[in-house]
Amino acid sequence: MEALVILPTYNEVGNLGPLLEAILEQGERFDVLVIDDGSPDGTGLLAEHYKALNPGRIEVIHRQGKLGLATAYLAGFRYGLAKGYRYLFEMDADFSHPPQDLPVLLAALKETGADVVIGSRYVAGGGIRRWSWTRRWLSRGGSWLAGTLLHLPIRDLTGGFKCFRREVLEAMDLDQIRATGYGFQIEMTYRAVELGFRVVEVPIWFEERREGTSKMSAGIVAEALWLVARLRWEEGARLKREPKGERVRS
Repeated sequence: MEALVILPTYNEVGNLGPLLEAILEQGERFDVLVIDDGSPDGTGLLAEHYKALNPGRIEVIHRQGKLGLATAYLAGFRYGLAKGYRYLFEMDADFSHPPQDLPVLLAALKETGADVVIGSRYVAGGGIRRWSWTRRWLSRGGSWLAGTLLHLPIRDLTGGFKCFRREVLEAMDLDQIRATGYGFQIEMTYRAVELGFRVVEVPIWFEERREGTSKMSAGIVAEALWLVARLRWEEGARLKREPKGERVRS
């Protein structure tokens, strides 16, 4: 088993069918795990329909109610590791991440020898379509602030289109991941770098969702800011405890 694409869903019935078809079109290397949080619009039932049509390529986990993006991905990571997948992808279920870029991220991981690849909106060749300037400012400013405070030379820390080697996730204590919302993206990258793994960015074009409504909220932004502050405090406390020159960041 090579690559597993993890798709957390909540009320994505209008996007899920075409997205699953587009992912499977990228080749037999890519299997899909849909993790549905009890969507009242029938997303979970649609996922089961596609699972029946594509045995062995699509699996579905049904959860009771909205348990959050982070816990969905963590459940997906544990599933993928248990099944023996070598590469595990995070991907939004609303077409904001281009399915045709799945092979691009996987190729970048293999060719560069990186451990984590981020589909980045903020490196040369990447960008965003159909966002307001205020949302662009918030997103880019949040990535810059997190990178500055956490000393991470990564342009798109809040991006959610990623590929991990299984070794990265095996090295992490997934039970200790604290973020529950979109701060999860920052924390996962921070933890990978902290463990000495190499992270690279490849350009993607991010698009506003085709159908449905965004899950972004003021509470999610506040949680991400609080997470960055806490990680920065923990890093400072750790550096004080360690002998000078002992800790090396990649």
